[in-house]
Amino acid sequence: MAENNNNHTGMIQKLLKKIADNPTSINAIASIFAVLGGFVVGLIVMLFVNPGDALPGFFTILGGPFRGGMTSLGNTIHFGVPIILTGLSVAFAFRTGLFNIGATGQLTMGAFAAVYIGVNWGFLGPFHWLVAILGAILAGAIWGAIPGILKATRNVHEVVTSIMLNYVAMYMNTMLITQLIYNQQYARAQTPLRTSFIPKLFMDNIFRGSQVNMAIFLVIGVVILLHIVLNKTTFGYELKSVGFNRDAAKYAGMSEKLNIIYSMIIAGGVAGMAGAMMYLVPGKHLEPVNHLIQEGFDGIAIALLGLSAPFGVLIAGLFYGGLQQGGHYLQLYDFMPEIIDIIIAVIIYFSALSLFLRQFVAGFIKKRIKVDIELQEGSEIA
Repeated sequence: MAENNNNHTGMIQKLLKKIADNPTSINAIASIFAVLGGFVVGLIVMLFVNPGDALPGFFTILGGPFRGGMTSLGNTIHFGVPIILTGLSVAFAFRTGLFNIGATGQLTMGAFAAVYIGVNWGFLGPFHWLVAILGAILAGAIWGAIPGILKATRNVHEVVTSIMLNYVAMYMNTMLITQLIYNQQYARAQTPLRTSFIPKLFMDNIFRGSQVNMAIFLVIGVVILLHIVLNKTTFGYELKSVGFNRDAAKYAGMSEKLNIIYSMIIAGGVAGMAGAMMYLVPGKHLEPVNHLIQEGFDGIAIALLGLSAPFGVLIAGLFYGGLQQGGHYLQLYDFMPEIIDIIIAVIIYFSALSLFLRQFVAGFIKKRIKVDIELQEGSEIA
């Protein structure tokens, strides 16, 4: 019996040691703690606001993607698409040693380019929506290149330039809409032609009544492509090498300046694509208002939760879409949907404290291993 217990303890020790020695496992556990922390704080707030409906409302949030059947699941995917792309933008830059705070500005410029092409380039026929997406990618890439060039040539920190460019994009978006594609009757941008809308493909037959379209397949393609670039190509290796140590990469013969620019161009292009996914859909209109588009900042939290890995960002983005969908049902329990924003905000704060959480998790596991060893040694002596 004692031998079986010792074997069982030894297996647990090996498993815990394997987790402690694997940074990815520690990061994943830290992200789970961040999500759980957000849920706990959200539940506490709900208990204060409306104690009687707190638990039903909380479980409604958790089951949001499935409460309305395939319709809710389709909307979850739809809400997650732009967040996944902005998360990929931030994550890609971060994996290459850069911090892209400018995803909002890149998304904004991509959105304008997509809507402008959608309004004016109807002559493209069946290729209209595809060209509109490519235009958004190009606009975002150009906007992302600016902080990349300044970082590479003048060593201006990309955080400073990308934050400033967010506001430049915001005001430029207002000006361009007003001058080029303004609809005076509704005080917003003109509605893109239907040929520019992202096709539903067969998604409307599966997720009836939802807003989902084939964009999710394009996003999955981007996820796979970025994963391959970062982990399976020489180009990706050079990008990450420059991020880890710029001087060492230069000494090894890599063009550190060009790689910085390339990284920000790719990150900007992905964020610009998110702008097309948001506005090339029925019922969504670009407005000339001076506020930053929130999805760009949400991408930072998604990148942190997804461990800056493309597939991790995909999962985190769909999780975010599920929260948004769950928030729509909270009015059934006399809660404001803003409770979702509180939960997401707390998750963001916990994600920002990921270094502390990683250290806490690693320390806890190592302490557990030490206690198990001491107990095992004590039992052997006895």
